[in-house]
Amino acid sequence: MALLTLLHGSSQIVEKPELARGKEYNDYGRGFYCTQDEDLAREWACKNGTDGFVNRYELDTDGLQTLDLSDGAHTVLDWIALLLKYRTFRLSSSIAMDARTYLIDHFAPDVSQVDLIVGYRADDSYFQFAQSFVENTLPLRALGQALRLGNLGVQTALVSERAFARIRFMGAEAADKNVYYPKFARRDRDARLRYANEVARSASYRDDIFVLDILRQEMQNDDPRLR
Repeated sequence: MALLTLLHGSSQIVEKPELARGKEYNDYGRGFYCTQDEDLAREWACKNGTDGFVNRYELDTDGLQTLDLSDGAHTVLDWIALLLKYRTFRLSSSIAMDARTYLIDHFAPDVSQVDLIVGYRADDSYFQFAQSFVENTLPLRALGQALRLGNLGVQTALVSERAFARIRFMGAEAADKNVYYPKFARRDRDARLRYANEVARSASYRDDIFVLDILRQEMQNDDPRLR
């Protein structure tokens, strides 16, 4: 038995997670979103400026299929494609709308048989970076750097009934908004500052790849230029 400890930051205690109660428009679709990081769980519990709870679980992962977007075998475009598939974007140009369709069709991993998805959490700053890329105003290199520098955390999402049948509630701890909401806000603010200071100013657009380049050249996921 391979047990994984997962934490879920919430405004309430969640003793029995249920797939049907998950929101359809989350980062990776309907599911139960957790982390293995104690600090992140406490910050996410207080993200709305209220006190919250860190729910602790054990998950038996034997036999479960995991899609790990941070394992080095996937590009940031895999993450973007799933985000475009499930999250709601305000796309203001024909380029962005074409990019959404192309990226989903050519880069979105097949998650139909997946039980767990591991990848970046699209907090406000990450979501803004993703939207800028799709709108053709942020190059792929800068997007990848922004995600690595942001330190906004990796999440584990349970996305199948098989996974939900394997999770066991181990208890909950209170999280104080006066301690953890400022940390949550600071983490997002720091991500934007690090992007501005370390990514945007180092841009050299001559060699960069924008989403319009991907469309015009019909790039595929195995294109070495994307890695």
